Amino acid sequence: MAAPVPSNPGLYIHVPFCTAICNYCNFNRGLFDGGLKTSYVAALLQEIRAGAFPARPLARAPDTLYFGGGTPSLLSPLEIEAVIRQCIRSLGLVEGAEVTLEANPESVDRDALEAFRAAGVNRLSFGVQSFRDDELVRLGRLHSAERAKQAVAMACDAGYDNVSIDLMMGLPGQDSAQWVESVEQALAVSPDHLSLYILEVYAHLPLKQEIDRHRWEVHSDEEVAEMYETAMAMLEGAGYEQYEISNVSRPGKRSRHNLKYWADGSWLGFGPGAHSTWDGTRWRNVSSTADYIERIAAAGSAMIDRRTLSADERLGDALFTGLRLSEGIDLAVLSDRYSTDVWGRFGARLRPFCDAGILAKHENRLHLTRAGMLLANEVMSVFV
Repeated sequence: MAAPVPSNPGLYIHVPFCTAICNYCNFNRGLFDGGLKTSYVAALLQEIRAGAFPARPLARAPDTLYFGGGTPSLLSPLEIEAVIRQCIRSLGLVEGAEVTLEANPESVDRDALEAFRAAGVNRLSFGVQSFRDDELVRLGRLHSAERAKQAVAMACDAGYDNVSIDLMMGLPGQDSAQWVESVEQALAVSPDHLSLYILEVYAHLPLKQEIDRHRWEVHSDEEVAEMYETAMAMLEGAGYEQYEISNVSRPGKRSRHNLKYWADGSWLGFGPGAHSTWDGTRWRNVSSTADYIERIAAAGSAMIDRRTLSADERLGDALFTGLRLSEGIDLAVLSDRYSTDVWGRFGARLRPFCDAGILAKHENRLHLTRAGMLLANEVMSVFV
């Protein structure tokens, strides 16, 4: 069965500060500024108090809260606690909600991790990216491989039982043996969840210039595909379950928050550049932190670009994101939900992918094969 629509919405908080800007990063972020952070937190609390587009109280209580960034662990535990409490008071965040904090390994110590846990954080996501020091330097990361291992160990010692790490493959100059070494080191620290990403090199970011200057090798699609399939086989052999193109977990440790994005759910975003989707309405906040603070102070909202999605757009999004999941989509469920014969509408264009072994169809269930996961964009273009 395809994943059901999450019955509860999620909350996302964007923290736009970093102590250094990685040379590959294309996210909405800026260098840490203590004064700006204080103003940002005050604006964030005001935005949450004001609620969002849906009328309050929410008909469905949020059951996940995700602090993303940027580097959310640059907020103090007291600031994180204040945000969590405001989400409980103003938006009805349920008791026992999954509360995730993204963190860089060098940005936390044992005391901070214990304080974040006392504040209400129960899931950590570490941006490790690599367990090789030469690769970390090449990416502009501030931590070492040993520091990453220490951070995961400290999290476990601090009582966290849901720890995720990010790894990146296809790094410039990285060969298959070096990638396997990073995966082996990841397995050695035994996280509950891993996200494996393929490096995207953007022409306007410093990494592209570094690659050109040093003439670092850039991998072919075939080489990256081999890295991906090798890693997934290693992780499955170690007891992890792949549940999404880039994500694996131990049983019961899937990211409940991120599943809302992939399973046609709803979420509210707060902070500069945060996006929201709620029952077919979509909007985002202004990206600039300074503009965000000014707009919240003036009107209690930084919302822009609000629009109602058409039925075709909602269906396309449900298909596009649902196929990222290993379980894929249930054609009958989506046909009923969107009052259309999904296979009748798209089947002729999808059948060649089935014939090529990229898609698999079993009765009403449609999912990408392992080989097809790296060709997902080609399949998903059918729905755009």
